[in-house]
Amino acid sequence: MRARLSLDYLLHKDTIMNISKAEQRVLHALAQGGFIQFERAANGRVYKATCFNRDGYAMVGFTLAVFNKLKKKRLIRSRGGKAYQISREGLLNVNAQLDNR
Repeated sequence: MRARLSLDYLLHKDTIMNISKAEQRVLHALAQGGFIQFERAANGRVYKATCFNRDGYAMVGFTLAVFNKLKKKRLIRSRGGKAYQISREGLLNVNAQLDNR
C-alpha cells in the first residue's frame, strides 16, 4: 500500500494544487479520521454540512463554501450516500501538520 501511494504521488505530482488554509485544516482533520455530515434539500442539493474530527467535535469555520470547493476539486468523496471522507486525491494534496495532542 505504501509503495502504491508513493507511485501515485510520482504519477500525479504535477496535479498537486493550491489549497486555502481553511481547506487545508479540513483535509487534515479528514486525513486523521474525521468526516463531514450533510443534509440535502428536496431538490437533492446539499444545504448544510458539518465537519467532525476523529474525536467527534465539530470544526469551527467550516462553511458550505469550503465544502463545495473541496467537492469540486474532488478532494472529498461520499460513497453510498454516507458521510463525506477524504479521497485519494485529497490524501495526495494534504500538507503535513504538527498534531498537538
